[in-house]
Amino acid sequence: MHRLLIKLRTVWFVLNVVILTIIFGCIGLIGSVFERRGKMVSWVAQTWSKIVLFIGGIPYRTIGLEKLDPNGQYIFAANHESAMDIPLAFGALKYHLVSIAKIELKKIPILGWVMTAGGHIFVDRRNHSKALKSLENAKASMTKNPRSILIFPEGTRSLNGDIKPFKKGGLVMAIQLGMPVVPIALCGTRDVLGKNGLLLNPQELELRIGKPIRTENIHFEDRQQFVADVRQEVVALKNQWKNAE
Repeated sequence: MHRLLIKLRTVWFVLNVVILTIIFGCIGLIGSVFERRGKMVSWVAQTWSKIVLFIGGIPYRTIGLEKLDPNGQYIFAANHESAMDIPLAFGALKYHLVSIAKIELKKIPILGWVMTAGGHIFVDRRNHSKALKSLENAKASMTKNPRSILIFPEGTRSLNGDIKPFKKGGLVMAIQLGMPVVPIALCGTRDVLGKNGLLLNPQELELRIGKPIRTENIHFEDRQQFVADVRQEVVALKNQWKNAE
């Protein structure tokens, strides 16, 4: 009986997320007609995220926000282990935030349209040359319209919660743009909604923020070590959460 109730709650939650995505997607599309820099869409994403967490009965807290300049632009490098990573990141980070997303999301009605209008960056991970071209276009776009970027350097979700090796693409772009990189750990999302997303298990989430890493003096030939250093910071933040439990 208890498992049946959990399944019903999960179905109710997913249906609400779909309805909210349609409603807020339409609001974002309409707003983007009047505000072309994507700030309206960013506000929509933040509001959608907070409501999704609320209707799921999922409390969350942010640790380390005082380390950041409220008016700054950053590249946030996060671990990735659940579909709940997106609501947690966008709900907790109070910035004009966009993501680097896989090209397949661009084809999803409403969601893809809104992400395009909001200035999100799409990358075709299956085609290396197209992926590089996408990052080049992203650099030009960031110069014209500065904003913060959320990246998941692992590339795909972790199946067991262990943080996988980081890919270089988004972090190399940070070096080329001279933007500070902020390691962040998204904690507890896998326990709330795992990779299969079959059962919702509400519990408190945490977003832990590390110290921004400046990139102005990091050279391209040092990129491998830089990527390893960023990953190590994310791992340390995640371990802090585990040890505090």
